[in-house]
Amino acid sequence: MNNLTCATGLAAILFATLSAPLSSAEAPIQVTEIVKSTHSWDGTALPAYPQGQPEIRILKFTIAAGATLPLHQHPVINAGVLLKGKLHVEKKSGEVLILNPGDPIVEVIDTWHFGRSIGEEAAEIMVFYAGIEGKPITLKAK
Repeated sequence: MNNLTCATGLAAILFATLSAPLSSAEAPIQVTEIVKSTHSWDGTALPAYPQGQPEIRILKFTIAAGATLPLHQHPVINAGVLLKGKLHVEKKSGEVLILNPGDPIVEVIDTWHFGRSIGEEAAEIMVFYAGIEGKPITLKAK
């Protein structure tokens, strides 16, 4: 058995195991889907992936209590989960999303927005970007 066959077999077993519902008494591993979406948080359909070498980036942001991120936009699909604190996300148009710990966000694409930590503690958010190698994941307003 070569490495590819072994890896393919392991992936099939893992997928079958994770796909089958098990009681918590049976399963040493639990999978919870946090978000599944074809649309960003404002209801806009996500765009097709751009052409080029895919590059995945995972960034953890810590935003001090009361701090505001600059106006910016993302040219790539990204999604995150607020780990702690409270985060106010606002589009330039005024539409607002409030995130509490554990809340997911499928971010708006090519849309000017900003975020502000509005809780008593710093907001921490883990964000996953599906971009293209050598291309920016965030553009700041000038």
